[in-house]
Amino acid sequence: MTEKSKSFSIKHWSQNDQPREKLRDKGKAILSDAELLAILLGSGNRDESAVALSQRILGSVDHNLKELGKRSLKQLMQFKGIGEAKAITIAAAMELGRRRQSEESIELQAIQSSRSVYDLMQPILGELPHEEFWILYLNNSNKVLLKQQLSKGGITGTLVDVRLVLKTALEVGAVALILTHNHPSGNLKPSQSDKALTQKLKQATESLDIKILDHLIITENAYLSFADESLL
Repeated sequence: MTEKSKSFSIKHWSQNDQPREKLRDKGKAILSDAELLAILLGSGNRDESAVALSQRILGSVDHNLKELGKRSLKQLMQFKGIGEAKAITIAAAMELGRRRQSEESIELQAIQSSRSVYDLMQPILGELPHEEFWILYLNNSNKVLLKQQLSKGGITGTLVDVRLVLKTALEVGAVALILTHNHPSGNLKPSQSDKALTQKLKQATESLDIKILDHLIITENAYLSFADESLL
């Protein structure tokens, strides 16, 4: 190791400035995003410390972790010092954060409004490049018994098996359903097929005394609620 590369190595820093030691001694909340990312990376490159490299990576997405989570392995590997292993580590950490957000939403709240549905499902659907259709199965307190992906399709649409919806509703004892799907285009206007599918499921579930409470179209930053718009 050259003298230059030594100077960029975190292990040669003051112990108070080393991210791992700071987390151990002072707690995780005190660390910056760059320092946390540096812990994941473990090392930088010949010209930068792990922290400096992390700062540059975060700078490329305007320090927006949501945007970082969208970066592909190939995009991450464009940074000097980021090989496949480190890119996979970053991607895995971003995915764990997304899943934690989703699980916390389920644990902390019953469905009280269209906004609470959006808060629950946006981390799952909001950033996808393709369309997916999910259903929330609720009990009589509007708490989520199950969230289930029914279909995954291309940009133009998805197919939903109505029989599977009914079968699952009976198995989990659901008394109400909320339909959700995303529009990767960002367009919130419901299509005719969106409306037709909503009515088809509504008619099918009514015979079993199960209500369709809402159908949300979700994009990255907004949503449309069929219930709020009187489209049910």
